[in-house]
Amino acid sequence: MADDKNPQSNDPQFDQTGPAADHVAGEVTDEPIAPETAGEVEGAATATAGSKTDAELADLKDKYLRLAAEFENYKRRTTKERADLFKTANQELMVALLPVLDDFDRARHHTKDTEDASAVRESIDIIHNKLQKTLNQKGLAPMEAKGGAFDPDLHEAITQIPAPSDDLKGKIVDEVEKGYYLGDKVIRHAKVVLGQ
Repeated sequence: MADDKNPQSNDPQFDQTGPAADHVAGEVTDEPIAPETAGEVEGAATATAGSKTDAELADLKDKYLRLAAEFENYKRRTTKERADLFKTANQELMVALLPVLDDFDRARHHTKDTEDASAVRESIDIIHNKLQKTLNQKGLAPMEAKGGAFDPDLHEAITQIPAPSDDLKGKIVDEVEKGYYLGDKVIRHAKVVLGQ
């Protein structure tokens, strides 16, 4: 009954028998470390690993911030370059067209007092040919549509009329507005009249 009155007799913490009772404080033994002590050792290892992980995290964060800053600089630079390109993209074409403009000025000056329509027509033809040649050198090519088959990727049908002959049924009878290519790209669709 004495064990019932002593509260420490049933408590495993106060058990004075067994291997833990043979310990003297500070004595080194080959016995395994108690679970409470093992947790403290692991905590110290985790703290060391935690500081290593924090350093890696800080390094990755720094790399990310640098990469984001580089990307923002790249976007800003390419936007500026693109705006500059749009401003000066037509410069080469404009320089090539200046002689044609000069020819128009000369033709207007020399034909302003003339009554001869053939002289005016001749000067217009000369300038037109020069303009066409300049634009062809820059990659502009007219589209041949009249008499051909209708292609919705190249042509825009304005209206349909009865075909003047059987071979023009379903084909392009007339061209209202000429279409143009710039290189291989269609920059203006031809406006055409279809025969039905």
